Amino acid sequence: MKLDRLQQALGHRFRNVALLEQALTHRSFGQPNNERLEFLGDSILNCVTAIALYERFGQLREGELSRLRASLVCQDALHRVALQLDLGDILRLGEGELKSGGFRRPSILADALEAVFAAVFLDQDFAAAKAVIDRLYAPLLAEIDPKVATKDPKTALQEWLQGRKLPLPTYTTLGVHGEAHAQEFEVACEVHPLKLRTIGRGTSRRAAEQQSAELALAQLRK
Repeated sequence: MKLDRLQQALGHRFRNVALLEQALTHRSFGQPNNERLEFLGDSILNCVTAIALYERFGQLREGELSRLRASLVCQDALHRVALQLDLGDILRLGEGELKSGGFRRPSILADALEAVFAAVFLDQDFAAAKAVIDRLYAPLLAEIDPKVATKDPKTALQEWLQGRKLPLPTYTTLGVHGEAHAQEFEVACEVHPLKLRTIGRGTSRRAAEQQSAELALAQLRK
């Protein structure tokens, strides 16, 4: 039933459901798992988002389009879409990953979603995978403001503060969680004069800093 709901949400009915099951299988569960599918899905996602941005923003230059694409294919964006699909509820994980909350881990959910895109491609063709990605990414594309999105969150936050003659934010690493192959960094961004503090998470310190800066910007722009 859960696979049926997922296929409905994707807008794609699998001819070979085994491909979808493999896409949802983490390496901790056993073989065959989704690692190779993730590799393929990453490339498909990059291609589809590049096409979408090229068609949507005809006035933007290559560098600006590249930055926009990076914001759409990053772990945070994939994690957001995966949560909307409730992927965590149907992932196949090993006992250790289940106990450690792997079904909630952004990196595992993001990887699984990329694997699902590859599974759609292998089940049918590129057009089918593109249709699924276009469908799922439509809300994210609609939110894009090129004037803001072409700058990474840390740069945008810095410029926002400098424009108001406020000191730059400070970033503090609060912790590193998980095993070496699947670490998650936790970083706090603080703007002391405004008594603002946000916490970001990511698979690298830089990714966590970017997320914390993005959360800070969102609060400042309310």
